Amino acid sequence: MTEDVLIRAGRLAAEGEPHVLATVVNVERPASTRRGDRALVTPSGELFGWVGGACSEPIVIREALRALADGETRLLRIGPRGTTAEEGDVIVAESMCASEGTVEVLVEPHVAWPHLAVVGDGPAARTLRELAGTIGWRVASELADGADAVVIASMGHGDEESLTAALASGAGYVGLVASARRAQAVNAELRSRGVDEEALARIRSPAGLDLGPSSQEEIAVAILAELVAWRHTTGVSPAEEVGEAIDPICGMTVAIAGARETLELDGTTYYFCGPGCKRRFEAAHV
Repeated sequence: MTEDVLIRAGRLAAEGEPHVLATVVNVERPASTRRGDRALVTPSGELFGWVGGACSEPIVIREALRALADGETRLLRIGPRGTTAEEGDVIVAESMCASEGTVEVLVEPHVAWPHLAVVGDGPAARTLRELAGTIGWRVASELADGADAVVIASMGHGDEESLTAALASGAGYVGLVASARRAQAVNAELRSRGVDEEALARIRSPAGLDLGPSSQEEIAVAILAELVAWRHTTGVSPAEEVGEAIDPICGMTVAIAGARETLELDGTTYYFCGPGCKRRFEAAHV
């Protein structure tokens, strides 16, 4: 039995996996889909569900991958040649199929939010976990595989061990909640244990923006502000730019990821919007 699209989307969201939900919001007959039909598109270009047949699917996949790349929701209008839209922010795509129907699809990207591990149980750690969860980050209270960022807020209880593990985990952000003097002492201890200078330079301590004398709760706010800035500069970002190709028969732009109709000829790979264009190309060149 095929997994329901919304159930699959909920599971991927819980796992922090990026995906796109495409929902048919309007149909002008004739068309093979109905209002409310849905599909889910993965970053690899796989489509699960139904938003129309071979004419609509490659267009929806292309726009879904573009949406993952820029994080923007979009309304897509798919119709025959000459299709227009009254609203300026609607993306219009011309279908090359014989059907004269028009379909409008809402394309909603769900990007992967960063995974933050906050080690410790003091006020700063508890507040940081709560605040990060509020803005959608995935949060853990201990070191976990695949964490994008780690904050050690154990207030002297095993800081060195936790930092060693955090540096080895490959996390892009490693922060230590400590005074400047305490941070120097921790660095000295790690250095004596053989941690190299390049790794030590990755530790941000005191973690967070410098707000001057602050309460533990305010320190959590300062750390979250630094984490958000890190994410938008060098940290976790949406999907990479979409690879696309032009169908040599109809001229449609096709997403390379997940392309179903391809043909390799004389060392060149050609991508097609559907089997019809591929057959026409083969008839002329193979």
